[in-house]
Amino acid sequence: MRRRLRLGMVGGGQGAFIGAVHRIAARLDDRYELVAGAFSSDAARARASAAELHVAPDRAYATWQEMAAQESARPDGVEVVAIVTPNHLHAGPAIAFLEAGIHVICDKPLCHTMEAAEAVARAAAASSARLALTHNYTGYPLVRQARAMVAQGALGKVRVVQVEYAQDWLTEALEETGQKQAAWRTDPARSGAAGSVGDIGTHAFNLAEFVTGLRVESLAAQLTAFVPGRRLDDNAQMLLRFAGGAQGMLWCSQVAPGNENALRLRIFGEAGGLEWAQEQPNLLLHTPFGEPPRMIRRGGAGASAEAAQATRIPSGHPEGYLEAFAQIYRDFADQIAAAPAGQPGVARSAPVPGIEDGLRGMRFIAAAVASSRLGATWVPLG
Repeated sequence: MRRRLRLGMVGGGQGAFIGAVHRIAARLDDRYELVAGAFSSDAARARASAAELHVAPDRAYATWQEMAAQESARPDGVEVVAIVTPNHLHAGPAIAFLEAGIHVICDKPLCHTMEAAEAVARAAAASSARLALTHNYTGYPLVRQARAMVAQGALGKVRVVQVEYAQDWLTEALEETGQKQAAWRTDPARSGAAGSVGDIGTHAFNLAEFVTGLRVESLAAQLTAFVPGRRLDDNAQMLLRFAGGAQGMLWCSQVAPGNENALRLRIFGEAGGLEWAQEQPNLLLHTPFGEPPRMIRRGGAGASAEAAQATRIPSGHPEGYLEAFAQIYRDFADQIAAAPAGQPGVARSAPVPGIEDGLRGMRFIAAAVASSRLGATWVPLG
């Protein structure tokens, strides 16, 4: 029988939204069991969080350093650790656990600086363990179907890629109220050089490259902080140039009233187009040139094998954000089972975002910031 992987967590304690999402994702397919954690930089909160999560007191750690040292020495120590802290606290624990031979699932973006990201990449290259990055939107069934359709030539040569991610939750200076999520996301010391670009723009960028299979070669970006006094961008508009000649646009905003999590991707090629929206994730619009549009439903007629691999329930029952997040955890567990730590090679039955995706995201942030500072001039994406 397939056993559960022993999971640890860094961050994600009381009041942390994304920590709870990771825990649900880990348990949804019964592939992980949370057994240890350093849930907060505040020792009392870390202990209280562990108690609420039914983690044994001797495995509730005050620091991630203590957790890495003690868990790697235990015969029943954690096999995977989820890092769900603000961006500036990704690199340290990721490197420590990779060096200990423990697999890492890290929230995105990979780090808060390019230098930190490169340090994580070096640790990953030297480790027997692997790193997964939670670009969870790649886990949606119809996103995977769209990727397969593009690869199989359903659109012909891709010409135009339009991607956007719009929210409205930072339309006012929420960070000035002490709201935790707003405070660290608008703080350069914790978030990095970008605000909306790092937080949600990286998701839009990753989705565009994931589905099209094309790499952005250069971009021209204008980053703006519309809210007075805000230190990082809350809106960005970009032009994109892809390898092979395709062109595109990316818009990300956290000051767009009426938008909650409006991630949307449109791709147009010589033979047709595709359109997918995260707030209606069970529908994929296919528009072959000169033919009536076709609406593909998750689990319904026309759904592909790639979509079926990420589908849990029959058509007509909505699947969404938590299931897509869980897909990353499930696929990573499959990879670990196929090639445990210390053994070379891995069966990539499904595409799991990893260290290269993390580095691409960091280069995207750096290029966008550099372009904007130069007056929205074209900057290569390294």
